[in-house]
Amino acid sequence: MQRRKAGPLRRLWRAAVIVVLAALVASVALVLPLRWIAPPVTAFMLQDDSGRVPVAYAWTDWDALGDAAALAVVAAEDQKFAQHYGFDLASIQDSVMRYRDGGSLRGASTITQQVAKNLYLWPGRSFLRKGVEAWLTVVLETLLPKRRILEIYLNVAELGPGLYGFPAASREYFGKSPAELTDAEAALLAAVLPNPIALRADRPSDYVRGRQDWILRHMQRLRREGWLALL
Repeated sequence: MQRRKAGPLRRLWRAAVIVVLAALVASVALVLPLRWIAPPVTAFMLQDDSGRVPVAYAWTDWDALGDAAALAVVAAEDQKFAQHYGFDLASIQDSVMRYRDGGSLRGASTITQQVAKNLYLWPGRSFLRKGVEAWLTVVLETLLPKRRILEIYLNVAELGPGLYGFPAASREYFGKSPAELTDAEAALLAAVLPNPIALRADRPSDYVRGRQDWILRHMQRLRREGWLALL
């Protein structure tokens, strides 16, 4: 008997399944090794146009990063990091509501989303980039422990022109290791994270100083609550 040819819908379905499986395999291959291996470089480092060659980046393991840096970035960027699964749905809903009411579309990225962006993607706000970022966020949350995700972020987050991670920034600005940072110093570095090119830790504006004070207050609260023990 002659086999019936698959219809167009079935062929489309098969192609979609193949694409999804290929994306899944590629994503696992990109993310899973990070459980044990420090990223040698990130997409943002490769796209860096600061003129600093090479960029400043010095991977440091969790135990040598110190509490101040971890508390500072969580206070500044994602205080629900230990509770969510990659997305802060309440913040996303709030951002959408403000946009509908005529405000600007504010970022609601979690630390995991920022790790996905820094490691693999490019700057910008396109729907394509946000879609790929969301996919990679799910993969990161599935394959890596929370502490490892935060460890990666502390090491790769851009903190100044050509300056990546708290280890490099603490030596550049304060001449010390990240474990030696005071709360105030860590809060100052975290204060520039929304825009580390326009906001400078070495020349802090009044806005940066205001963010530093706000971050400090929340760091103290998180420390009292024993936040690091949640990881």
